[in-house]
Amino acid sequence: MAPPSATTTQSETNGSYPSTKAPLEPGLSESRARGQMAHFPGPPTFTDKYEEREYLKGRLAAAFRIFGKYGFDEGVAGHITLRDPVDPTTFWVNPWGVAFSLIKRSELIQVDHSGKIIGGGSVKLLNTAAFMIHGAVHKARPDVMCAAHSHSIYGRSFCTLGQKLDTITQDSCAFHDDHVLYSTFNGIVLAEKEGEEIAHALGDKKAALLQNHGLLTVGGTIEAAVFWFMSLEKCCHAQLMADAAAGGRGRETVKINDEDAAFTYKTIGTPRGGWFSAKPLFDVIEKECGADYLQ
Repeated sequence: MAPPSATTTQSETNGSYPSTKAPLEPGLSESRARGQMAHFPGPPTFTDKYEEREYLKGRLAAAFRIFGKYGFDEGVAGHITLRDPVDPTTFWVNPWGVAFSLIKRSELIQVDHSGKIIGGGSVKLLNTAAFMIHGAVHKARPDVMCAAHSHSIYGRSFCTLGQKLDTITQDSCAFHDDHVLYSTFNGIVLAEKEGEEIAHALGDKKAALLQNHGLLTVGGTIEAAVFWFMSLEKCCHAQLMADAAAGGRGRETVKINDEDAAFTYKTIGTPRGGWFSAKPLFDVIEKECGADYLQ
């Protein structure tokens, strides 16, 4: 089943594809209220959980193709997980050692709460760090459908600074008061305790900067988690450049004030906003890969 576009009808997806209006905030000026009246489509919904599973596995395979396209792979490091809609105590993840750019729906593996591979493709190899981090996050956050982690270059560079992201651009407003710094590094995450500590540090936020490690993002949809990762990576890149340019001039970057950042967050930082922002990425990867990733 190909990923639906924003105009896909119910008959084409075997699910509904609702469009909703972004909620208005009380006390806004008329001009700002009008700015919040954009209509966003939403992800398809399913009555058959098995159909939903196959659709979401296809989206997960597409997510790996996107990560591969943008160079978010680093050898065998990195993982994106999908909570299984049929058995929410399990999740789907990439088989260890298979290139992001080659992953297909049939190759994904299903992992239970104890880290045992219980289904999926022929490559039955699980990255232990994937289970320790993602298993803990999925357990702690029932609202999380998808979690993404990889060693992207700007994210891991920014994570050496031991600080949270500054709100200096419109795009960074999506993470305003909605990301954390996990300021511990104990090597590769191979222990259950560290995975639990990462999940605890993440709390109810959408993203974590793992010090000396890289980025972790989560979402109620695969698309949102993927977009938050890509956007956070670019925000890290932008701040690294802006800080360097400002420092070279003996200045500091100009920060967006809390009121404007919070208002902007209401439009671009919401779960629906994250899902919709990712739509073009998935449309392009479908065009470029055809049906290959859905095999």
